[in-house]
Amino acid sequence: MLRKLKFAFAAGAAICLASTASAETLRLSHQWSTGDVRHKVAEIVAEHVKAANVDLEIQIFPSKSLFKPREQYKPLSAGQLDMTVFPLSYAGGQRPEYNLTLMPGLVKNHDHAARLNKSPFMAEIEKIMAEDDVITLVHGYLAGGFGSTQGCITKPDDVKGQQTRAAGKAFEQMLAAAGASIASMASSEIYNAMQTGVLQAANTSSSSFVSFRLYEQIKCYTPAGDVALWFMYQPLLMNKTKFESLTAEQQAALREGSAKAEAYYLEEAKKADAESARIFKEAGAEIAQMSSEDFDAWLAIAKESSFKKFLESVADGQRLLDMALSVQ
Repeated sequence: MLRKLKFAFAAGAAICLASTASAETLRLSHQWSTGDVRHKVAEIVAEHVKAANVDLEIQIFPSKSLFKPREQYKPLSAGQLDMTVFPLSYAGGQRPEYNLTLMPGLVKNHDHAARLNKSPFMAEIEKIMAEDDVITLVHGYLAGGFGSTQGCITKPDDVKGQQTRAAGKAFEQMLAAAGASIASMASSEIYNAMQTGVLQAANTSSSSFVSFRLYEQIKCYTPAGDVALWFMYQPLLMNKTKFESLTAEQQAALREGSAKAEAYYLEEAKKADAESARIFKEAGAEIAQMSSEDFDAWLAIAKESSFKKFLESVADGQRLLDMALSVQ
């Protein structure tokens, strides 16, 4: 009897170990704080997958704790990282086509961004990602604005002579053409750069302006409003090979969680602009508004700088740009 009990215990322990061993853990990296909307997007997917009980868990590494912000695409492509919430234009050096996902004036508003996410243009971008062994789970664009420690930025003349951080090559080219000095850095580095006087102005997403507490440094804030020049594609990406290695049930749980997260992302993106303006105003910052005339002045500069440079650097650039512009 004792031998039978020992055998039964050993068999039960083996089954338990086998069950534990079969559970898959995915590592998800991003650069933002745990209070940021992009962290919540990751959490929605992780929580859904866990609740689905399909032997799959997602471990989230926020606040650039696993990889540096701009250095996540290569490890994702190489299979060293499973998932990331990532501004795709950060990888524009490897794939210049991605610079179209942060092109001045290309996106008109959040609903337009949602249509762009489902368009043939985005399907072409996803084909390029697939070549790098990357797929999209959650689409998402965030709007943003300008902030400065010196004064308000609404029109091109306002950035002249200011050391300015822009997210993405296209905005750097436009701001440089307007007379700004350019400093390249991740949005998570803006606060310290402003605090030390290295940086005077920045443009980034409404969510980043708040989550990185830039209201503690900025004198005047120009949020996205009726006119928004700055829209940046910041999807939740996954390594394609890793996704395909999962069971059908695990893949379905990821897709279902991602659909919930994408709907949340769009709604929160719409709220973030007005909420950021409220927070900056309460912190004592001046709030400025960009007019349609200001927008047109920026766009004219962008067409002669960002648009032109993009077409020069991408062999198929005109076709991709036309596809993006065709989305109404």
